[in-house]
Amino acid sequence: MEGLFKIFYQLLSRTDTDFIRYLHPKIRWQNRLIAITGARGAGKTTMILQYIKKQFGNMPKEALYVSLDNIWFSSNRLFDLANDFDKMGGKYLFIDEVHKYGNWSQEIKNIYDSFRDLKVVFTGSSMLEIYKGNADLSRRAIHYTLNGMSFREFILLEKGLEFPVIKLPELLENHLEFAGQVNEKIKPIPLFQQYLQEGFYPYYKEDSEMYAEKLLHTINVILETDLPAIENIEIHTIKKIKQLLYVVAQRVPFTPNIKDLAEVIEVSRKSLLNYLIFLEKAQLLNLLQQDVSGFRTLTKPEKIYLNNTNLVYALETEKPDIGNLRETFLFNQLKAVGKVTSSKKADFTFDDKYTFEVGGKNKGHEQIVGLENAYLALDNIEYGYANKIPLWLFGMLY
Repeated sequence: MEGLFKIFYQLLSRTDTDFIRYLHPKIRWQNRLIAITGARGAGKTTMILQYIKKQFGNMPKEALYVSLDNIWFSSNRLFDLANDFDKMGGKYLFIDEVHKYGNWSQEIKNIYDSFRDLKVVFTGSSMLEIYKGNADLSRRAIHYTLNGMSFREFILLEKGLEFPVIKLPELLENHLEFAGQVNEKIKPIPLFQQYLQEGFYPYYKEDSEMYAEKLLHTINVILETDLPAIENIEIHTIKKIKQLLYVVAQRVPFTPNIKDLAEVIEVSRKSLLNYLIFLEKAQLLNLLQQDVSGFRTLTKPEKIYLNNTNLVYALETEKPDIGNLRETFLFNQLKAVGKVTSSKKADFTFDDKYTFEVGGKNKGHEQIVGLENAYLALDNIEYGYANKIPLWLFGMLY
């Protein structure tokens, strides 16, 4: 355990607390069992270490952070670590990368049931379903999801300017006022173009020039390491899923012909639909459905998008299509705060109430004429008018 504390303290000493993700203040850290999931690279580890550093200082005795991909756990049990830590007076155990540990759900359940004074926070891949495994943790754990950075957070990280989170109904009603608050301090459009290319994952800040290469590496780790750790799949299947992601990336956004796509990948229709779901859970794709209510595990999506615009730049071999970037961005930001489905006349429906059509600054109202609660999300404008709203402003939702 001494070695684990040493690694923990080294990580804390290198943790910066200047930029805090949006989810940090929303988490009820005093709960006995907390689960945090999210895409690889979204900043789960940093957020946990920031909380520890702010709450307990640089060398706490009552708190311990461990990552389950540490080789120490190849011959030591997580439960035994918790037992020893509890005997030492430990109060807060932070467990990272739980999907790397075979029996994580059962042992966390046993820790929860055995050590009443020990509070546990654990993180895992966005693919992780906390009710899966040998133990049902859904009734015990409070679950949070950390999304990639919003445009609002990107502005804070780049310029040090903090703007408030805007709820969608308020944004739609008062977008002129909110746009004015931003335009008084910065020019949002150039920053927005930068965000589309490199602002979704916080680690872009480490080395902007190498960001695309690091993002491709992240994708490989998700597919080659995280996915097999959660789903029982073989190496051959991983190769097929990689091939599918590449094929999709060259076509997005598109309405898939499942039969034709399955023939290209040389898999069955059922396998193809499963692979699409895997990629969506990994937050590499977003699948637009007509209706996402109910159990629709093997439903053909109406349209397929990459999860975010940074992935578009990293995976597309040609110059990204501007229409694709616009739709991908809006879908991604809306999905973080509610339910997004396809619209018969426009691009998206949100929470079965609002309709959105995406386009450039000269886009007309033709596709939303006669629709209630219908809006145009327009690129390359600083201010909107009536139901025309700047596209970048939808990056203020979280």
